[in-house]
Amino acid sequence: MTAEFEHLPGYQVRRLHQIAVALFLEETKLHGITPVQYGALAAVAAQPGIDQRGLARAIGIDTSTIGSVVDRLEARGLMTRNASPDDRRVRLLTITPEGESLLSVVEPGLLRTQERLLAPLPADQQADFMKMLMTLVHGNSSVSRAPSSSDGPAREILGDKLTP
Repeated sequence: MTAEFEHLPGYQVRRLHQIAVALFLEETKLHGITPVQYGALAAVAAQPGIDQRGLARAIGIDTSTIGSVVDRLEARGLMTRNASPDDRRVRLLTITPEGESLLSVVEPGLLRTQERLLAPLPADQQADFMKMLMTLVHGNSSVSRAPSSSDGPAREILGDKLTP
């Protein structure tokens, strides 16, 4: 049964995610930031004034989870949360100078993580793998507990870093 299980794409995707997180944490261990926190900071840097719900959609996180992510970043002085002048129930997010500094310090580790993750593939297959992976993610996003608003936010935040 184990051998059969290992041939399922869901199992391999989960394992690849575990490996990606481990590589990210190894590369950024001196900075105490998780991949989700990095994504939140990068999204807010790219879209200052985004609200928490928009941030959750932009990075594909549950709206029930994003509050605790923002709490941690705010407690570290990396992000601020202010009431919207239009609707006091809505909280608008802004990255602080400390958050901007952390992003620029962590970015080389993020890029090394991506290189290490793709390293087992020959260079000519890396772009094809990314295209197939993005096709699967976007083609199935609507069934996620936290569907992304589109591929736009990730592309805007990371730009060419998404493509090897």
